[in-house]
Amino acid sequence: MRVRDAVEADAAAIGSMTDRPRGVVRNMIHDRSVRVAVTDDGATGAEGAASPSNRNGDGDGGDDHDGDRDGGIDPDDGDGDGGGDTPVDAVAGFVAFDVRDGTVHVTNFEGTATAVERLFEEPVGFAKREGMPVEAIVPTDGVGPDVAEAFGFEAAGSGPRIEGSPTTRYRFDPEGDD
Repeated sequence: MRVRDAVEADAAAIGSMTDRPRGVVRNMIHDRSVRVAVTDDGATGAEGAASPSNRNGDGDGGDDHDGDRDGGIDPDDGDGDGGGDTPVDAVAGFVAFDVRDGTVHVTNFEGTATAVERLFEEPVGFAKREGMPVEAIVPTDGVGPDVAEAFGFEAAGSGPRIEGSPTTRYRFDPEGDD
């Protein structure tokens, strides 16, 4: 599994995890920092390193014109996103976050426990580098509470109900993580 920036081609896969329309997911990809955990066994070795035929690790077999963000354009679709949609089963999870008022806000995440755990490293690592706290609204069911607590997040009260389900607000302050 490797983590990379989400691109428009990931919208269908992320949408299938969240039951959101592709357009809504595309907006999220453009408006926030979104990372995806990709299980691309054909492009990476056992440790997630690029295979010899795919040194740049973008899944295009070394062509360096689809699958990455270097500006390559696939003439088949004309959208400049590097090719067709990412297969739904190739995305193990995603995390979306942004910064407002000096705090990193995890706005959405979904995926397998392993993927979510790895993906939480992204906003937490950013927050540590920048000396900012992190807040996350986490559904009370699923893998979220365990992952948040494993990273040192503390419950800071109840969050808003999302689609009728209860959530908990979690907070992590890297200044207190010494």
